[in-house]
Amino acid sequence: MKAPFSTYLNSISGAMKELVGLLRPDYDYVSVLSTDSPGLTLLCSRSGRQASHSTMTTERGNVVRVCKDGLYSEYAFNDFDREDIPALAGRIRKELDAQLELLRLTGTEVYDTGVLADEKKELFVEKETEVLPENADVREMMELLEEITRKGLETSDEIVETILRAQSTHISKMFITPNRYLRQSYVYSEAMAAVVAARDGRNRMAYEVVSGCRGPEMFRGLLDKVDRAADTAVKMLDAEPVPAGTYDIITAPDVTGLIAHEAFGHGVEMDMFVKHRAIAADHMGQPVGSDLVTMHEGALCDESVTAYAFDDEGTLAGDVTEIDHGILKAGICDALAAERLGIRPTGNGKRQNFAHKAYTRMTNTVFDSGSDSLEDMIASIEHGYLLQGMDSGMEDPKHWGIQCIVSRGYEILNGRLTGKMVAPVVLTGFVPDLLKSVTMASADRVIEGNGGCGKGHKEWVKVADGGPYLKARARLG
Repeated sequence: MKAPFSTYLNSISGAMKELVGLLRPDYDYVSVLSTDSPGLTLLCSRSGRQASHSTMTTERGNVVRVCKDGLYSEYAFNDFDREDIPALAGRIRKELDAQLELLRLTGTEVYDTGVLADEKKELFVEKETEVLPENADVREMMELLEEITRKGLETSDEIVETILRAQSTHISKMFITPNRYLRQSYVYSEAMAAVVAARDGRNRMAYEVVSGCRGPEMFRGLLDKVDRAADTAVKMLDAEPVPAGTYDIITAPDVTGLIAHEAFGHGVEMDMFVKHRAIAADHMGQPVGSDLVTMHEGALCDESVTAYAFDDEGTLAGDVTEIDHGILKAGICDALAAERLGIRPTGNGKRQNFAHKAYTRMTNTVFDSGSDSLEDMIASIEHGYLLQGMDSGMEDPKHWGIQCIVSRGYEILNGRLTGKMVAPVVLTGFVPDLLKSVTMASADRVIEGNGGCGKGHKEWVKVADGGPYLKARARLG
């Protein structure tokens, strides 16, 4: 079925159009983003279970953005009388004008920003789903999670805990300007089964995930994965730290995605170009990887958790080729950053919610596939490791340093997996050195969208990343 667009947003669309019309004579640009996104979160473990209707992206509210004499300001609200829009317009006008006047009086230095384009466009998108989170049978879903939890616990006597976290959100957003009327509705879901093993005071954890632009029906996919997580957690009890050094490595798709996100995801967010905080700005058109490295970014790259039709600034979703056969070609940007840089926005203006500022943010960030087989990649390595299990990562966009924390590595010796595991593994290096060392890429590709990404230490949004297996060379420790 189609994920139905919010009846609430439909009911206030006339009021929001009226609001835009009332504000338009006083400003050079006016837009309203309205959101209504219910959700469902389920937690289940050995110690208990919990259900709520709050997720990372549940929200209901509106934000007005205006421009006047080169200055931009915003006003967020979710409490108004839809029968008295002139009063709302008056309240908003008073607040916005006070903000703009404060900028003038304080002599605040602002970026030179032109008026955003307002090209005529109407769009209505309802994506397919099987179940809506707001209509899901919570008892039935919780029974499923309990079954998965039991399955994980029963895999081995050394399993001490299995934790299930599953969430699903029905996103509805409406964007209105004098010339644009955009509406979209879709459901995304994600779930993780984390299994903890213990022996002689030592604990190890492994996990498996599912995610995608679908409803909570996809939680069932963890039934076939939880025993694999349990088996991995038990085997990790015998793992030792990797001897520090530089090795040939193969990155599994989840680690490939972590590298994509950290290596060039943040580094080409072009609001950082405006602030001169990204070295990538000085390397456009230059080689930053081997010929096998092609990387895409955009909501149109995959039907994952960020597969929206338009972003939070009313820019239609895109698919940007950031690296083309090793050459850095383009970055991504929100509408204001694009205006300041003299380029077109890429559909990457995202807000944590309606009451937060829009920043340049990633959506799907992925390496393209190659034509090699995993077997041939393993056979080509004399001594190295197959890295699997994305934990976390950090990047320094100003100097292109990268650090990735990987759950585990499987030793390769003389072209064969030895069965020996190392854990955890820290991958570090200089981004171009890492990408230029890529010599093989598998034909398959996996994209996952569990968790979120912060801008610095805050402003959390949904992202997805992935790619194929990659053979490269890196420093591990």
